[in-house]
Amino acid sequence: MGAWQPLPDDLPSEVRHFVEQLRQLKDRTGLSLVALGARTAYSKSSWQRYLNATQPPPRQAVVALCRVAGIGKDEAERFGVRWELAVQAWPKPVTVPEKPEGAAPAVDGAESDGEEYEDDPTLPWWDAPPKASGPPSRRLLMVAVGLAVLLVLAAVIGAVALG
Repeated sequence: MGAWQPLPDDLPSEVRHFVEQLRQLKDRTGLSLVALGARTAYSKSSWQRYLNATQPPPRQAVVALCRVAGIGKDEAERFGVRWELAVQAWPKPVTVPEKPEGAAPAVDGAESDGEEYEDDPTLPWWDAPPKASGPPSRRLLMVAVGLAVLLVLAAVIGAVALG
């Protein structure tokens, strides 16, 4: 279909094999990256990153590509296994900016003294586990109560006005 960029030489073999298989599957669809993005929940630029091995695809992206390509359940399961192997071997970028002297502490009280990136880059934001948070704030509770009072008041006024 298209002329793919060469994959980096230092790519682990599991990742290389998976990306090559993913490229072949994308080519089987006959779709451009724009059309593939329109048929899945992932943009053209996301597919470019996944198919050029600059970022691991989320499992759901692989499932969506398998669905669009119309492959059977058994082959889709094999893609799932290849995805798991590739994600485990995928090179992790460790680019943590140094904290300048006198810098303010991190927001939310989180310390960032050289910690690695903790989020799983293979999960889309809607499937990521919720971040631990404290109890709901008093302000949020007050807003919710205020909106409930306004709703009841509007219902009463509407009932009186309409008889």
